[in-house]
Amino acid sequence: MTSKSPSSPAPAGVLFPPGKGPSPDPAGSRTERRIRSFHARRGRITPAQSAAIRRLWPRWGVELDGSPLDLGELFGPGVPVVVEIGFGMGDATAEMAAADPATGILAVDVHTPGQGNLLSLAERDGLTNIRVANGDAIILFRDMLPPSCLSGLRVFFPDPWPKPKHHKRRLIQPSFVEMVTPLLRPGATVHCATDWEPYAEQMLDVLSDAPGLANQYEGFAPRPAFRPMTKFERAGLAKGHVVRDVLFTRV
Repeated sequence: MTSKSPSSPAPAGVLFPPGKGPSPDPAGSRTERRIRSFHARRGRITPAQSAAIRRLWPRWGVELDGSPLDLGELFGPGVPVVVEIGFGMGDATAEMAAADPATGILAVDVHTPGQGNLLSLAERDGLTNIRVANGDAIILFRDMLPPSCLSGLRVFFPDPWPKPKHHKRRLIQPSFVEMVTPLLRPGATVHCATDWEPYAEQMLDVLSDAPGLANQYEGFAPRPAFRPMTKFERAGLAKGHVVRDVLFTRV
């Protein structure tokens, strides 16, 4: 019998001991009847990703369970904090964290391999300004944060939900922006990007109509040099999609 390769993926749905890894459902959201901002994805996790979670989750992991969250305690007093929703495998998040070490990034996702990969990247590159949050961003914004506590929000290449019957599942909706805006400090930036043109138009319309937000440009923003190229962006460009960025400021 041959031994299993160290890089072979572990079975999907791998569980971690309490406090040693992300919970499958930190806020008990299965019992809450509403449209959620995510679909839980335990995924096939490699031993290296699993080891990173077991080693680093107690220090850098955050469960979005509805409990009040003290960002000063999490990152340090006075540190400006940006929330990023949906970071994939975390490469772009790690690159942005390295470019701006004075800003804390609370990176939210439910993809276990991506959580493990981002933690591994943070450890490898000595990035102490990243925290990996597990769960529904709606719970974070609705229940866990005080007003005027965030310096920014990033939503890069969210699920476009292209079928008309699924448009209600898109994250950037008036109700979502209405919930998030009071959490943003004056001068905070909302930055969204997508390669799905109809969703880009929706993002622009929703943010333009939101009280308390002002567009930094006339219409779509030119591609910011500070936003790293992601695999989702490369895939979209390869298909001939047009990538759009929108940048708004909390006024």
